[in-house]
Amino acid sequence: MTTEQRRLSPGDPAPGFTLPDSEGNEVSLADFRGRSVVVYFYPAAGTPGCTKQACDFRDNLAELEGAGYQVLGVSPDKPEKLATFVQTEQLTFPLLSDPDKTVLTEWGAFGEKKNYGRVVQGVIRSTFVVDPEGNIAKALYNVRATGHVAKLLRDLDIAG
Repeated sequence: MTTEQRRLSPGDPAPGFTLPDSEGNEVSLADFRGRSVVVYFYPAAGTPGCTKQACDFRDNLAELEGAGYQVLGVSPDKPEKLATFVQTEQLTFPLLSDPDKTVLTEWGAFGEKKNYGRVVQGVIRSTFVVDPEGNIAKALYNVRATGHVAKLLRDLDIAG
């Protein structure tokens, strides 16, 4: 039995969350009300694609923040693993831990996906832009790890 996978669309209210970051501090989406937020979901800290994506966000953080965007990364990894990832890659934005995949599921970023031709359950690499009022401005599912941040900057009209 497959369940209908929930997908968010522009205009939908962003599902709220409070998750621990790599240092165990609670971070809530509501903390950023009044600002634009880029929330991205990735499968696993330290894997090649996720490292490339996280480093792209790190390397473009000044442009994103300069345009008023806060970046939050979310994965099923435990805070301890995230702490190692942050330290190893010198990441300068919060990575949040969702080990029971509740938030991933609410945002449509966990479910059936194709992996080397097989259908598996897993994290769907996704990026969302949440507007200052807390609504979804952009919902991008099945994004590529490489080149995605550059495309996002173009989509948001931020000079890279």
